[in-house]
Parts: sequence; C-alpha cells; structure tokens
Amino acid sequence: MKKRVLITGLGVLSCIGKGRKEFFNSLSSGKPGWGPITLFDTSDFLVNQAGEVWDFDPKIYMGQKGLRSLDRSTKLLVSAAKLAIEDSQFTITEENTDDLGVSVGTTLGSVKSIGDFQEVTLKEGPRYTNPSLFPNTVINSPASQVSIWNNIKGFNTTISTGFTASIDAMKYAYDFIQLERSKLVYAGGVEEMCSQTFLGLHALKFLSGSIEGDEFINCPFDKRRNGIVFSEGACLLAMEDYDHAIKRKAPVLGEVLGFGVAFDPYRIHKYNPKAEGLQRAIRFALEDANLKETDIDLIVSTANSTPSADRVEAFAIKQVFGKAAKDIAITAPKSMFGESYSLSGALAASAALSVFEQDEIFPTINYKKKDPECDLDYVVNKSRKAKVNNVLVIISAPSGNNTCMILRRFEK
Repeated sequence: MKKRVLITGLGVLSCIGKGRKEFFNSLSSGKPGWGPITLFDTSDFLVNQAGEVWDFDPKIYMGQKGLRSLDRSTKLLVSAAKLAIEDSQFTITEENTDDLGVSVGTTLGSVKSIGDFQEVTLKEGPRYTNPSLFPNTVINSPASQVSIWNNIKGFNTTISTGFTASIDAMKYAYDFIQLERSKLVYAGGVEEMCSQTFLGLHALKFLSGSIEGDEFINCPFDKRRNGIVFSEGACLLAMEDYDHAIKRKAPVLGEVLGFGVAFDPYRIHKYNPKAEGLQRAIRFALEDANLKETDIDLIVSTANSTPSADRVEAFAIKQVFGKAAKDIAITAPKSMFGESYSLSGALAASAALSVFEQDEIFPTINYKKKDPECDLDYVVNKSRKAKVNNVLVIISAPSGNNTCMILRRFEK
C-alpha cells in the first residue's frame, strides 16, 4: 500500500514574488514578472527583458557571513530553503536530521560559475584562479549548500534532466518517502539568470523577440505566441510522510497522489507532433494516482508561449481525455513567471497549491487571439472561482522528457 505524502511548506523566490503569500497573490491577480534585465549588459541582444528575482538580497535570508564565495544559484536556493523550512514549521535537530533529505533539479545552475572560472584561468593562468570559487562550478553545489547551511544529514541529490528536472527531483523525493528512507524532503529546483545562458537561448532563437522583426510577448495558447520569456528563481517544497506530518500537526498545503514519466525519443530540440511521450506520462500519472480521466478538475499547463509546445500539449490532452478534455479547466502560470527551465516544474506545482488555498484558478494572461489548435477550456486574463480537488501538473520538453504530477486538496 502506498504511503500518503503531503506538502507541508513552500519556499519560493521568483520574478512574481518572494515567499508563498506574495507568490500566490501575484498569481491570483495576474501579475507579469518580466522587465528590463539588470544583471548583465543586453546591448548585443535583440531581447533585453526577462524574469529576474527582483531586488534579491541574500543577507535577508542567510545573514551577513559566508556569502562571498557563493554564486547566485546557491544564494537563491539556500534562501528558498530557509523560507521552506520556516513555512513547514519544522525545527531541525540532531535527533531528526537523519530523517530529512534534499532533492534539487537544476541544469544551467553552474554555467556562469564555470564560465567565470574558465575566463580567469585562460586569461591569467591557473595559478591566479581563486580556489574558493571552484565548488560553484559543480552542479550539485547549491543542493549541498542547502544541507550544509541547515545541518541536514539525510540524502542529498541533484537531478539534471533539463525542463523537467525540478519535478523529477520531487518524484525522487516522493520515492524516498515511499521507501521509508526519509520522512521529510525539501525538493524543488533552481536556475539563475546569467549572460551565458541567455546567449545560448538567444542563439537558438528560443526567446520571444530573438528573431529580427518579432514582437516581444508572452502569451501561451494565443495565436501570436513566438517564444519564451526566460526567468530565474528557486523553489523548494516540503514533502512529508503523512503520519509524520499529522503527528507534529504540520500545516498542509496539498497531497501528492502520483507521477508519470516518459521519454519521447523523437529528435533534439523538437517536440514530437504526435506527443506520444507526453500522452504516456499523463496516463502513467493517472494510473499512479488511481484516478480516472474525469477525476481531473484542473490542468496546470506546461505551455510556455512557443508555437509547438502549446499545440502539442493541447493535442496530447485531447488524445488522453477524449470528450472530457473540453470540460477540464486549463491554465498556464508561465504566462506570468516565464520559462525557468529546470525550475519550471517546482514553480508549476507551487502554483497548483495556490488553487487549493484560494479556491480560485489563476489566469493565463495576455490572451487575445484564439488559436484553433488550442481550443480547450483555458482560464484566460482573469481568475476563475472554483473549488478544485485534483490537479494535473504537466512539464514537457523538446528534448524528449515528459513528467506529470497529480496533486489533491488535502483531506484527512
């Protein structure tokens, strides 16, 4: 028999808010999070807007000491961990620390640190590099620092699967709890904004406005969509064994019912138009959660304002849900916080939790022009009052990864 797994806390730093309350309120009000980039010079790019964690000051969360040698990814993630631990109302002690874990998804998190370290090495020579900065070049460094700063002695894992990494990290945490190897895991992801990553996405023409003459716009499901708005941030959710959470009278934001994972070996950087992998992932998630298609009340969409991603997802939903597809509300939080790559799954799951707390579905903003290929029940431009019980969270990637998660309103 499967163990019940609850979400008992949320620590989030995003372009639309810091902390659970601000993040939820921004979603409800349809607040966009992008603006002119301040972290690096954008004069060589066609695009100069993105979603930063605006006015981020790590000293607020981490104090004054020990920050000098840490990169932005690490500061973001450790700060999010502080918020998640506080929100879960859990006190870490020597008696319980072995029962805790950290599971983080990130893929681009060390790109800037690697670039900066290599630049000094190439220009000045290896003797002039600062050895204290080397740990930042290792992709599992941010997750490790979360455990170091908080004295967490259970397992510590970093997963790097691209777009699906943070939701894959949440599945990893879920499995550890099922195996009774952890009682509480802080799981999620992190990605930072830097010129190196932005250059790569710009060169691939993946960003909205990165093709000469294109408008900069973020409008999932809309016929005008032409690319993503890149964003950064960090997010950790406290995933906890039911008995452990109830015993300590923890606050509960929602319950995790199951996951579905499927790889689609189509071709790199292109979605399979038949969405075969995504269809399998949705079906696996429904099976794992022991739900029927008609049990899903809301889909938190992976739509990121690229022409193919939004269309392929709509096709997959129609194939899996059949006639019921038209009756399921769908919304795309990336219309507000953009595409945050590995972080996307954790932010999407967090957004789904807001629906349980607020009894309303947050909107997909900037929707104006209907696309006949995206013709489902999209919640557009303003929130919709609704009591939602079961939410399907979809994360799909052009690299072939597909991971879905099902969350439920908590009931004892």
